Amino acid sequence: MKVLLVRAVKSYVDFIQAEKKNLMYSGSLPSLGLLYLGSALEEDGHKVEICDFLVENNPNRHLEKSLMSADAVGFTIMGENLDEVIGLSKKIKELEPNIPIIIGGPYCTFYPDKSLKDIPSADISVEGDGDYVIKDFTKALEGTKKLSDISGIYFRKNGKIKQGKKPKIIKDLDSLPFPARHLVEKYEYGKISNVHIYKPKMTTLISSRGCPFRCRFCSRHIFSYDTYRQRSAENVVSEIQEIDGKYKSVVIVDDNFLTDRKRVNNIMDQLIELNTNIDIAVLSARADLANKELFKKMKKAGVKYIGFGLESGNQDVLDFYRKGITLPQIRKAVTISQKMKFITSGNFILGAPVETKQHIEKTIKFAGSLPLDIAVFYPLYYMYGSDLWNEAIKDGLINADDGYSIMADSKKGLGKISKNELDDYCEEAFRKFYFRPSYFARLMLRSLIRKNLNLIRIGLKARK
Repeated sequence: MKVLLVRAVKSYVDFIQAEKKNLMYSGSLPSLGLLYLGSALEEDGHKVEICDFLVENNPNRHLEKSLMSADAVGFTIMGENLDEVIGLSKKIKELEPNIPIIIGGPYCTFYPDKSLKDIPSADISVEGDGDYVIKDFTKALEGTKKLSDISGIYFRKNGKIKQGKKPKIIKDLDSLPFPARHLVEKYEYGKISNVHIYKPKMTTLISSRGCPFRCRFCSRHIFSYDTYRQRSAENVVSEIQEIDGKYKSVVIVDDNFLTDRKRVNNIMDQLIELNTNIDIAVLSARADLANKELFKKMKKAGVKYIGFGLESGNQDVLDFYRKGITLPQIRKAVTISQKMKFITSGNFILGAPVETKQHIEKTIKFAGSLPLDIAVFYPLYYMYGSDLWNEAIKDGLINADDGYSIMADSKKGLGKISKNELDDYCEEAFRKFYFRPSYFARLMLRSLIRKNLNLIRIGLKARK
């Protein structure tokens, strides 16, 4: 059996424009979810093809051609790409009316039955981990398993939406095969405005699922079922060994890689002993877990980049978010990172319900006072299932069916600042941070020290 897996977005051009608008600098990364599904399917002897609309040159043509030999199609839905999945799934059914379509991802975990109503052309929706579900799905297509016996799915039957068995959480992540990276070797990832932010050829890795923390604005606990699961240090190192030499850099995309510092120390010790030669980027870390000795070890093991969720330059706002970090901890974490010569980024959220314009101005000023290479400023979104979302529902400010995420807006009672003003503040924060002569001079110096001028190239394009 052949399964076609699809990541649907409008186009790479739209992605770049969205990145500039939202001031994002993560770059285009491969979809690990699809790569894990691919390895699960291949383990059972199935053929798999991936069509990634994010980086595919002619995705519609690729999709139509691949459909001719596919027995089933799978989509991953993050939420923001819902309209694209609706349109593409409809197109697929017009071309191949009998081909089964399975959908999964965060949106389907949030809305397992509603997602089938939102996407009339989809046949099955997956709630939670899909690694084992996708195997059972193919067995159902082959007639060796009933849909009603599959855990974590909703499906259509006789014009109605039915539910399978309750979802199962995969507790032993070491039992999963490594992602099928060969399925996307045809693509080039890791670029911003056509400039590599990570050393090519790059890939991604995840060493844990979920997050043990419960920040007020975050909904990650929903699709991890309030569980935090880690792969063993040995399993993570084995995967890095496998890709070392094939790839020049790897981005670790955990929600918080530093959660278990003992495990991180173990991983770094093993990488140092093995003398691996691959650049490592840590996409997300907490400032309160920064440690000078650990960071020294990380540098020796090949870490080149680290990102922090900093959120605000106001302690009362951090406390409101239940972030559990302090402003001195933030400054210490960023300072240590810079001393290690890591490319260091910080994310900031503007528009908390308690936040005034003075708060935002203080955050912008605070961001400029830190030795960050990259600063990203987002407006606050009320995310489905987050504590902020639930509180707003209880107060009658949001309806349960209002959507996947809603931007903070004083006109809706979701804060003290309007949506338009928040957009303006994000742009102002961008200009004040990146257009400082002192910032650009410091960036040039650090880029020369690191022997990497790509950040300067990205910065120059962002200033246009």
